[in-house]
Amino acid sequence: MIPVNLPLLNGKEKEFLDKCIETGWISSDGPFVSEFERKFGNFIGTNHGIAVCNGTAALETALFAAGVEKGNEVIMPSFTIISCALAAIRLGAVPVLVDAEPDTWNMDVSQIEFRITSKTKAIMAVHIYGHPVDMDPLLVIAKKHNLVVVEDAAEVHGAEYKGRKCGSIGDISAWSFYANKIITTGEGGMVLTSNAKMAERASSYRNLCFRPEKRFYHTQLGYNFRMTNMQAAIGLAQMERIEEFIQIKRRLGEYYRKGLMDIKGIKVQEEKDWAKMVYWMYCIELDDQLGLDADIVMAELKKKGIGTRPFFLGLHVQPALHDLGLFKNEHYPVTERISRLGLYLPSGMALKEKEIDEVVEALKCVITDKANV
Repeated sequence: MIPVNLPLLNGKEKEFLDKCIETGWISSDGPFVSEFERKFGNFIGTNHGIAVCNGTAALETALFAAGVEKGNEVIMPSFTIISCALAAIRLGAVPVLVDAEPDTWNMDVSQIEFRITSKTKAIMAVHIYGHPVDMDPLLVIAKKHNLVVVEDAAEVHGAEYKGRKCGSIGDISAWSFYANKIITTGEGGMVLTSNAKMAERASSYRNLCFRPEKRFYHTQLGYNFRMTNMQAAIGLAQMERIEEFIQIKRRLGEYYRKGLMDIKGIKVQEEKDWAKMVYWMYCIELDDQLGLDADIVMAELKKKGIGTRPFFLGLHVQPALHDLGLFKNEHYPVTERISRLGLYLPSGMALKEKEIDEVVEALKCVITDKANV
């Protein structure tokens, strides 16, 4: 079975973990945490890093740090994971949606201004599948309406927009280091910002909002979102190879792109000329004319020993969010189409070119056998 995505590890992770155990520094107070925050922040190009327990916690912490509170609205894409909506909802805010672009599958920036109201506080720019959002026009809108820009950079470690690394462009960014990300801590996340006030708020929120002048005294409610020293040790080891990992991802992505060019009826994520994408997942969208939904193709590929994953479902179709009174009778046609027709191909960094050849050939056979055209 060719898996969808597995992390690339070496002996350095074990060496650093052994240090944690030998010294007894296993909790969030350990030295690996601050060093990981510093190194990752330096790599992206921000002044402050606040490590947290996972990417969902990072999103909530970033919104809190940005001043999002009850009654505010946060504009975000319909095509994203539910964590984005949850982060706003847990702070008492309301997520407001825009549709996806048909070529990059990122949020359609041209729709943002139509969704702004007097309650809008922030725009959440979610960089999808390794490709950046078109940030310049988004920043113009944010400045015009005095809105905070929060980047969800969970899938774009090292990706660039016009020469700037994603996660350093908005006011604050949220990251995930889940096992399928370009660098991993198993579970884990981080908030990055160059705004000292936001960094202070984020640090407080992840640590139960303890008051610095008086411990166990709280004037705000926070959460225990801390990252352990052991998680940070793995992340620090991974940081030593992050440039290598990005090169591997780009090489495999380009190899996939060339291999898939001759298969009629599929579309790949377009890399804009202003972007450096990192192919977090290599994804395809089926042409509607094939008469095949993604779940059919995925089932056939599974029979051939190839693991795949479906695209995100739109936030506007989630029953749990409907139960909260959100998004009822809303429709986002691009999101609905790509959710039905899109899938991830195997994308792990341990993939060999011959395995990609196997995937491409299997995909070609499935489409030839099952398509209506």
